[in-house]
Amino acid sequence: MSNSAANVFDEPDKLADFAAAVSTGDVEDLQAVLESLSLEDRLQKALLILKKELINAQLQSKISRDVESKIQKRQREYYLMEQLKGIKKELGMESDGKDKLVERFKEKAGKLAMPDGVKKVFDEELNKLMHLEPAASEFNVTRNYLDWLTAIPWGVHSPENFNIAHASKVLDEDHYGLKDVKDRILEFLAVGKLRGTVEGKIICLAGPPGVGKTSIGKSIARALGRQFFRFSVGGLTDVAEIKGHRRTYIGAMPGKPIQALKKVAVENPLILIDEVDKIGRGHNGDPASALLEMLDPEQNKSFLDHYMDVPVDLSRVLFVCTANVLDTIPAPLLDRMEVLEVNGYVAAEKMNIAEKYLSPQAKEASGLKDVDIELDPEAIESLIRWYCRESGVRNLKKHIDKIYRKAAFKIVDDLGETALPEPDAKETANSVETQEADVKPASERLPGDEHGTEPDRVNVTTAVREPLKIPDSVQIRVNKENLKDYVGPPVYHKDRLYSKTPPIGVSTGLGYLGNGSGSVMPIEVTSMPGKGALQLTGKLGEVIRESAQIALSWVKANAFLLGITKSEADLTMNDRDIHLHMPEGAIGKEGPSAGTAILTAFVSLFTRTPVDPDIAMTGEVTLNGKVLPVGGLKEKILAAHRSGIKKLLLPIACKSDVDENVPKSVKDGIEFVFVDDVTQVLHEVFHNSKIEQDRWRETLPVEEEAVREKY
Repeated sequence: MSNSAANVFDEPDKLADFAAAVSTGDVEDLQAVLESLSLEDRLQKALLILKKELINAQLQSKISRDVESKIQKRQREYYLMEQLKGIKKELGMESDGKDKLVERFKEKAGKLAMPDGVKKVFDEELNKLMHLEPAASEFNVTRNYLDWLTAIPWGVHSPENFNIAHASKVLDEDHYGLKDVKDRILEFLAVGKLRGTVEGKIICLAGPPGVGKTSIGKSIARALGRQFFRFSVGGLTDVAEIKGHRRTYIGAMPGKPIQALKKVAVENPLILIDEVDKIGRGHNGDPASALLEMLDPEQNKSFLDHYMDVPVDLSRVLFVCTANVLDTIPAPLLDRMEVLEVNGYVAAEKMNIAEKYLSPQAKEASGLKDVDIELDPEAIESLIRWYCRESGVRNLKKHIDKIYRKAAFKIVDDLGETALPEPDAKETANSVETQEADVKPASERLPGDEHGTEPDRVNVTTAVREPLKIPDSVQIRVNKENLKDYVGPPVYHKDRLYSKTPPIGVSTGLGYLGNGSGSVMPIEVTSMPGKGALQLTGKLGEVIRESAQIALSWVKANAFLLGITKSEADLTMNDRDIHLHMPEGAIGKEGPSAGTAILTAFVSLFTRTPVDPDIAMTGEVTLNGKVLPVGGLKEKILAAHRSGIKKLLLPIACKSDVDENVPKSVKDGIEFVFVDDVTQVLHEVFHNSKIEQDRWRETLPVEEEAVREKY
């Protein structure tokens, strides 16, 4: 602007232009001033622009003053807080909570051998925590994460115990038998002793309920000197229980493996994963697949939890899994485990366990430790035979506990309150006075209660009650005769259905029950007029139904050689229906092991020849008459021994199993015949019968003699 201020004020038109020029108004308003020809109008418009400009200037000035005031206040507060921190530090007083928290995390991390990658994550999270306000939601998330990160025992492990003698002693103290499991643990120790260190292993203990799979895990940890952690995956459907939750979720936590490491505070514990065969599957993922990474020795050196999001080394952990059956465990998971079969106990082993472990424990738990009470061996034997035939000892323990509880009740009831008086309530230093509220309705209150109720005062105490002293004259003997007074009538009444010569069409097989025990299983076959149909009853599964079809087909195909038909062209039983039944009807039966017994029952029916009741058999049969191996032999042989069976026909492929895994006490008194073909079975079962002597020795000669053993 070339005009001076004085000239502008002398010339109104130029004053209007000057006002418009120095303002920051809208372009349209400024253009309106320039286009206005009337001097008064131009001045009015210029004045309006200046007023707007003045209002904006005042507002900006106010904002600037407010901001400057707040900045000065913040600076003053910050300055004073820093002074306060300095004064507290000089006086040795506490610093603020966040600084103390950061120092605690640094101190904990300094004691751990964190890998470089984990250390970097720790530093980043700690730096984030230092710049967060304690009131911020992210502050607690970061703090919890750092808590978990410093709770993992990076580089911390318990000393390895390679003392074979000590481990063997501990295992024998806690469990009777279980030779295979104990040998495997001692082998594990021996390898570690030679190498100076041990790597983690994945062992799966498979066996029936009640044989001690879970408790042996604790004993293994004690024998190895390792910390112990157990968690069950039975019915687990959420993969986050194994792999953890993402940190973005409220209440997120790491998975069970990380929780285990935090609790035991070492890198090399023993982690027991219970009921791995009952793991579920839901919409939240497949936990069995999540276990693959954790249990794979090639991958668990850098196990990645969703919450931690840093690799954690699980390679030094000894994983022990337990399962009742292996069929329901996914094949990839089973492939990563070393399976150890934990077989059931025979009667002699149960006797030993009951006398050495169960009876003393139950006696002490019932308050009868110093009482003259005796459980006779004959009573325990009857208990095992007629009440507790399961492979495990859990049911046996329940019955022994029941015996001692009944004995305790009998003692208290017989002596009465005069001999066993309740101790008088004495006031002690630990006495606590409390009030009992009046909860009676107004209609039930006494007439004198109108002025309000005074609560009853009751004396309670935290003092430990002393056990009662039972007189020395008390004596109890539990024997075979009075056993039923304590545990009720027997559950099992007879060992086998046919103890004398059975009707034709009946043979004796051996079965393996779902509770892990064996049983003598009679097979009944009969015929009636019909059209050649085969009817099967006894709650039979698909596989056992197919075994019956195979056995019948073999018999029909060889009817002429067996002497059932007069010529090869004759039809067999096409005018009669055949009914096969396997008692007991309420118990489900499945598997191919009854093949030889079913075939024998068919031959007995068609040849009208009874079967010796002292002969039992088990084995799968093929369509060409070959006998294949089966499982559960120890339990089946135990059932045969208990039932008084004198001869057992078993597949030749099972001989090594019988030699190695069946106790000699169970095999005593039984002749074992190991067969490879059904012709050997038939010649053994019907030996010296008329059909065997007159017909089979010519038409069904035995190509190779069966192998006989008496142990």
